[in-house]
Amino acid sequence: MLGDVLLINDLHKSAAADLYTRIIANRKNKKNGYRYIVAISGESGAGKSELSHSLALLLKADGKRVKVLHTDNYYKVPPTERTAWRKKNGISKVGSSEYDWTLLNRNIKEFKEGREAMMPCIDIVSQQIDKLITNFTDIEFLVVDGLYAIKSRSIDMKVYIDLTYHETKMEQAVRGKEVMNDFRTQVLEMEHRNLLALKPSAHLIVDKSYHVVIPE
Repeated sequence: MLGDVLLINDLHKSAAADLYTRIIANRKNKKNGYRYIVAISGESGAGKSELSHSLALLLKADGKRVKVLHTDNYYKVPPTERTAWRKKNGISKVGSSEYDWTLLNRNIKEFKEGREAMMPCIDIVSQQIDKLITNFTDIEFLVVDGLYAIKSRSIDMKVYIDLTYHETKMEQAVRGKEVMNDFRTQVLEMEHRNLLALKPSAHLIVDKSYHVVIPE
């Protein structure tokens, strides 16, 4: 999202370096010109955007053409209306169904086909949903990050950050994207349950010490 705050530290950089090595090794098994997709999921404050950005910088430094796609931009309900919508429709509606999967998967398909795409982009300051035109023609890698990113189609490497919202309270407070109150805690708990169900589908886990491990 435009204007998002990134708090990149050495743990993010170290995990990104490990992911980079594994991704490059995995891509060698693909045909030349293969467009590779990494997806990174995790709870609020787990470091999804920081890890994605760090990984993208490593790919760029190695001469790879890469873009990052933030799934937070694909919520069907705008940020300014989301809390009211959730209160009206019930906490059980919090989940992956809040994404516009048709648009998200279409943009991913446009990357795979090397075409131009029009993508949503939320401006955090104005809370306005803008439209971004992206040309995927020369892009080799796409890094998709967000709560439910690993549910996206055509993902080559699914990464799950194994930190809960209880363990990332400081990061959430610093980023300050949403006011913490009882309802926000209910939202975080529902997201936590939804993500636990996604965890088994991950190819790699970033554990609580931010080490990259293969799921048992």
